[in-house]
Amino acid sequence: MDIADTADQPHHAVHYVNRIGWLRAAVLGANDGIVSTASLMAGIAASGAGGQSVLLSGIAALVAGAMSMAAGEYVSVSAQSDTERADLAKEKAALATQPHAEWAELRDIYVERGLSADLAGQVAQQLMAADALGAHARDELGISEIATARPAQAALASAASFAAGATPPVLAAAVAPGSGGVPAIVGICLLCLVMLGYAGARLGGARPVRSVLRTLFWGALAMGVTAGAGHLFGAAI
Repeated sequence: MDIADTADQPHHAVHYVNRIGWLRAAVLGANDGIVSTASLMAGIAASGAGGQSVLLSGIAALVAGAMSMAAGEYVSVSAQSDTERADLAKEKAALATQPHAEWAELRDIYVERGLSADLAGQVAQQLMAADALGAHARDELGISEIATARPAQAALASAASFAAGATPPVLAAAVAPGSGGVPAIVGICLLCLVMLGYAGARLGGARPVRSVLRTLFWGALAMGVTAGAGHLFGAAI
């Protein structure tokens, strides 16, 4: 079928790339909240500590982890944003001092993507006439509205998702203190990891099974190793 024959047919493609910024931060924060908090609590419990100490360690991990995630995301994404602004400033200066060279640069980019030299030159000329800086930011630097760094958004998403992920193991320790605390913490966290893997895959348009297995495996491994370390050190002390 000729592409032109389908030009008038409705097209409703659903894409998920616009979710990358907040989805990455949210999944990372929630996964870290579940795994790090549950692992710490399991390690403390395996060392022989009492239920009150396990619960206190979970609360401390929740607060410290949420703040750490927020600060880390804000600093790292701010660094990315600073780099983007610096590159855009250089590009703006180049457009002001040597517009023809910038036009040729944009034209060559389109030629490499498959357009003829004449058509690439026309496309570059029209795009630069409409928004020269935007065209170069998008096609030369790879900076777009979707991928633009947003430090505050990333920090809030990471902190909130970490706190949401860390809350179930803390609640499990509060509801089931004593000898039943560790099984409750591990069980509810494994369930949360399954739900997180499934939700992350669905929101990102990926296959849930692979995401669930990956999330479950690494989370269970982290909890197992930390609990083992807590047991060994607890026995030694």
